[in-house]
Amino acid sequence: MSTYISLLRYTQKGIENVKESPNRLDAARKAFEKRGAKLKDFYLVSGRYDAIVISEAPDDATAATASLSLATQGNVRTETLRAFTEEEFRKIVGGL
Repeated sequence: MSTYISLLRYTQKGIENVKESPNRLDAARKAFEKRGAKLKDFYLVSGRYDAIVISEAPDDATAATASLSLATQGNVRTETLRAFTEEEFRKIVGGL
């Protein structure tokens, strides 16, 4: 499984209903699982972004579908990054 880091920002709608966020997070975990992905970790953060999600998916298309399913709710905007483990990094660099 590949690892992904999603940077989330609340939309106006999302921040107006921020008290519902724990329930939305539970629903997101289930939606990820339904698509064959896993929402591993969630962090509320300070700074430019409001939250970070660490997830795993078997491929980029599955990760994109899972992330977009969050965004379609209208509560957050996401920016998702493919993350490479140290082992993957060493293999990539070793091939140079």
